[in-house]
Formats: sequence, structure tokens, C-alpha cells
Amino acid sequence: MTRFAGMQTMLTRVLLLVVLLLATAVSRADPLETYTPAPENLAARQWFQDAKFGVFLHWGLYSELGGAGKMGIAEWIMNDAQIPARHYERLAKFFNPTSFDADAWARTFKVAGARYVVITAKHHEGFAMFASKVSPYNVVDATPFKRDPLAELAAACRKQGIKLFFYYSQLDWHHPDYFPQGTTGHGAERPAGGDWDRYIDYENAQLRELLTQYGPIGGIWFDGWWDQKDTALRNRWRLAETYGLIHSLQPAAMIGNNHHQPPFVGEDFQMFERDLPGENSMGFNSATVSRLPLEMAETMNGSWGFNLIDDQFKSVRTLVRSMVSAAGRNANFLLNTGPLPNGELQPENVKTLGEIGRWLQQYGESVYGTRGGPVTPRPWGVTTRSGNRVYVHVLDWPDTQLFIPLKQPIRSARLLRDGRAVAVRKRPDGLELTIPAPAADEWDRVIRLDLLEGKGG
Repeated sequence: MTRFAGMQTMLTRVLLLVVLLLATAVSRADPLETYTPAPENLAARQWFQDAKFGVFLHWGLYSELGGAGKMGIAEWIMNDAQIPARHYERLAKFFNPTSFDADAWARTFKVAGARYVVITAKHHEGFAMFASKVSPYNVVDATPFKRDPLAELAAACRKQGIKLFFYYSQLDWHHPDYFPQGTTGHGAERPAGGDWDRYIDYENAQLRELLTQYGPIGGIWFDGWWDQKDTALRNRWRLAETYGLIHSLQPAAMIGNNHHQPPFVGEDFQMFERDLPGENSMGFNSATVSRLPLEMAETMNGSWGFNLIDDQFKSVRTLVRSMVSAAGRNANFLLNTGPLPNGELQPENVKTLGEIGRWLQQYGESVYGTRGGPVTPRPWGVTTRSGNRVYVHVLDWPDTQLFIPLKQPIRSARLLRDGRAVAVRKRPDGLELTIPAPAADEWDRVIRLDLLEGKGG
């Protein structure tokens, strides 16, 4: 072989190697980076932003224990009390919520003014609250109840025009293939080994069931990714595959992940756990507020699941003001209740939901279908907006004069409560409103400003 021929052969090999490397890089590219929401998904996002209010339900085997005592708190009791999985499984033999009435639940949510519901299909305990052929560790096969509450709730919600979302925990304290273990669930005494990919296959198989057995759903509300966030990045979780599965089976279904990080590509809304968007009083929420639809999830007391000794229920006033504060930040309000182990909703929570519903009957137009208003949140309150109407929500303001930096010309200003006119003085830098003192039951003084047509800015 001549020297020229040898150099030509070497060059050919180098070129082939470069092509191979490029092909490998392309094949390893994260499919999530190329995610484009389907038209159905974009429409669902708009619906979600219009909905503004949903009910969250934490219900599972943990409800039987009620989180009582110093060793455990509600849905985390398996972890907090260090209960081995083989012992925790015994709870399934006693789970028999014969008082469960899906239609009664749905009627309660309808009266409350909720537009959607999120329920725990599987929490960190690993127990499926639905009929799953993937594992016998489910409410139909492992309990004397022998019914699928999610199927009944899906039918009841459809009857009431309420969308149903499924919460699904990526973390699992029961499954032997959830290995290596993350930061929680070490008292479960699971085997010191397992096949992670087999666990993800199990997860995706259950998600396929949730997306094919219950008709159109609103979406999937993920939680638990944070358990492995330091050692297992999203390629390990195979999120591209999981998110792709959801979007392919139900293009309109929205994906949210309570991972406390800025949203990953492929997710359709961002949630904040017990914090308003951008705030982090809990110590784990992301400070990043994305352009995706937003949601604040909040509890009625201090617990998500039923807690036998937690009577520290928030007042209706507090919860309504949280809802309004969320709306003023362009976010939904997802309010949680932990059903009793017998299948009933907590009576205290039913009463609260009814009172919220009555408030929304009077003030709902300032919340439903709105977006965050033209005046950013202030110490006195927030604004919301729908078309050429701006709603000024005065939550904390002792004076009768309130200045807002809104320069658009307005046609009228009235109290939403009773239609009384509100005096307005124009200033070069905005408007000064003369507002009456609040009534005793007026948790939010709402002033509706009708802007001049075509002057909405």
C-alpha cells in the first residue's frame, strides 16, 4: 500500500468515526427538548388557567392510621413511624370504606365551586387506589372493599362537569425495585437491591392504566421525584418516555411535577406547595416562576391526609384570601382535604367548602377566567383581569384612600359586593380610589373597574 493510499484510508476512518459520534450524540439527545404541545394540550392549558379552583384529595391506606401520635404525620406515617413494608401491607386487609359515595363527593365539590379535582391514585406508600393489573397491591385485589373508587369518582365528576386529575407518586416505599433508595423510606426494610428500569416499567404500566381505564382525564400530578434528585437525574427517571406516553395516550392531559425545580421541558403547568408563586416559606419551593400555567396547593389544616389530632383548620376567610392572592399572581388554588378511612369527607372540610362556594357565587367573576391583573401584587392586595375589566382585591388597607398605578381610562368603578359606585380621582401616575370600610364578613373588598373599550393596554 502506498503512503497516499494509507493516508486516504486513515482519513476515511476518521470521517466514519466522526459520523458515528455525531449519530450517537443525536440518538442520545433528550426527546423532551423537542417537545411541542399539541393543540389539544394548549387548549387544556387555557381551560386550566380559567378554572382557578380545584380540590385535592389525599386518600390511601395511611388514612386508617390517621397520623396520630408523635411517630407519624398522616400520609407520611409509613416513613415517619419506620413501618416495614411487610407490616404496612396488613392495612389493606382492613381498608373497607363502605361510606364512600362518589356522587356525594362530586356534588360537594360542585357546590364549592371547584372546576377540577386531583386525587391520589398512588402515594409514596406504593398502594394503588385503583384497579391495577400491574400489581395485586391495589384497592380492588388487596382489600375487602373490592371496588375501584377512581372509576366511580371519574363517572361522578363527569356528571358534574368537573375534570379529574390523578396524583401519582414517582417515589415508592413499597416496591422492591425502587433501588437505590433515595432520602426517605429507609424503615420499609426492602431488599438491598433491585432493578430500577423494571420499576420505571412498572410506573409507566400503571400510568397507562390510569390513562386508558377512566376516560379523558385532566392530567397527571406527579410527586416524589425529589427523593432521588441528587443521585438520579431525569435521564435515570426516563421522563422523556413517561411524558411521551402520557401525551401520546391523551394529548389534552396536562403534566405537572411537584419536584420543586424550575419546570422541565414536557411539563404543562407548574405547582407550588403551600406557597404562593415566587415565595418559599416552606423552604423547598422553586423561586422560578415560569410562563406555564401556575397552581398553589394548600391544606385546610396542617396535614394532607386525614390526621386524627389535627384540628388546626384554617378559617374560610384565610382560605378565600389565599385563593385571591393566588389568582392575582396568575395561579390556580388547589385546596386539599383528607377523606376519612370510612370514605366520608371530613365534615369540617365539607362545611368550609360550602362557604367557599357561597363566596364564589357572589365574587366568582373576579376569580374565574381571570389572569393576573395590570397592577402587580401589593401589600394591600392584588388585581385580576378579564377582558376590559380589572378587579381590585383590597385585602389589607385601613385607609379610605387607595392609590393604584393604573393609567388606563375607566368607564366606571363599583363595589362588586353591592354595585355601589366608588369615587375615583385621576392622577398623572394612576388612580386614587375612595373605598368604604369593610363589612364584618367582607374578607375581600372587590372593586370592579370597567375600562374604556379599546383602551385596555
